[in-house]
Amino acid sequence: MPTTMPPLNHHRRWAALALSLSLLAPWGVQAQTPSTPSNTTKVRISTSMGDIEAELYADKAPKTVANFLQYVNDKHYEGTIFHRVIAGFMVQGGGFDDQYKEKKTRAPVPHEGRQALAGGLKNTTGTLAMARTNDPQSATAQFFINVVDNAFLDPTPIPDGDPVAKFQYQGRVYENVARAQLLNAPQLFGYTVFGKVTSGMDVVQKIRNTPTGAGGPFPTDVPRTPVVIQSITLLK
Repeated sequence: MPTTMPPLNHHRRWAALALSLSLLAPWGVQAQTPSTPSNTTKVRISTSMGDIEAELYADKAPKTVANFLQYVNDKHYEGTIFHRVIAGFMVQGGGFDDQYKEKKTRAPVPHEGRQALAGGLKNTTGTLAMARTNDPQSATAQFFINVVDNAFLDPTPIPDGDPVAKFQYQGRVYENVARAQLLNAPQLFGYTVFGKVTSGMDVVQKIRNTPTGAGGPFPTDVPRTPVVIQSITLLK
């Protein structure tokens, strides 16, 4: 077994997310189920295909939710589109207008995927998560809605210890790996979940099933008829 960890290969869908995107619970700790979070905010995402309502979990991803709500307050999302739609994966938007011009953003928000996972948030069907590049600390305004369970997008649990005596990843076993190397490996961060659709999954399904092709700078996965985010408003 290798005693040092070589660069980790990206999952094929990690690479797909990276085209235009954006501490774990200790080993063996059971994540909590976010059934009725005590600190939630509700928003309505009004689109050209209908309305979607979602609750945001500020108690589990506080900086991420605050960042999203600031963009909401700034009306950043008005007139943006869902520019990436992959029926068996997710729908992504919030960064481009209907002419495929990218909107300006603030500085990236710190990655909170590990904290969110420890609070029970996973990339399951109907959850909202932050889009980003291959850099885990690059998320700004773009978000996506999971249309299937995407467990491979969750942060990877890291066992206790330094060095970590044994670590398994994508079918390989690594031994005596420096903990800092694992904590800083971009491939292990996953994507920060910060909310979940509570109403309007039928609208999400319509977006999911819309015909796609090339559009603007993107060679594929762009809805042929733009799906516009008309507004995102605070409900609670």
